[in-house]
Amino acid sequence: MRTVFLLLPILLLAGCSQEPKSAPAPAPEKKAAPPPDDTRRFPAEGQQEAKVVSEHILGHSFLPGGNLATYQRGKQQYRLVLIRTASPTDAAILLLDFKKSLSNPKLIAHFGGYFGQDGAQPTFVFTKGQWLAAVVGLSESEADAVARPFAARLD
Repeated sequence: MRTVFLLLPILLLAGCSQEPKSAPAPAPEKKAAPPPDDTRRFPAEGQQEAKVVSEHILGHSFLPGGNLATYQRGKQQYRLVLIRTASPTDAAILLLDFKKSLSNPKLIAHFGGYFGQDGAQPTFVFTKGQWLAAVVGLSESEADAVARPFAARLD
């Protein structure tokens, strides 16, 4: 019994001397890899600038980052957008999300895309394989004429 009385304070002190367990350190946030630089796929004629946008291209929260080029043709300025997705299915999903953001979207059946107003800008958006592409700032017929050679540059 005497041993119990001697061991009790030692056990109590041993229990108190341990440092409290701290919460595990949070795992470092994984940042999404920047989009690949596919600016070489943009036509060179009339190009003013081409750049990689890290996220939310065109300011849309549903769009990831991608590539954006600005063009000047006479007094007319327009932009081309290019987003590489993991699969054709992912590109199709983005196309449908983009369609929802357009005012009065019109199906362009021969291209498998949509033309409508994105805010104040006329926009033609389409897919080709794993690519989502858009022509922003041109009328429907002008966008179609620009989109054809642009689409031919996408594999």
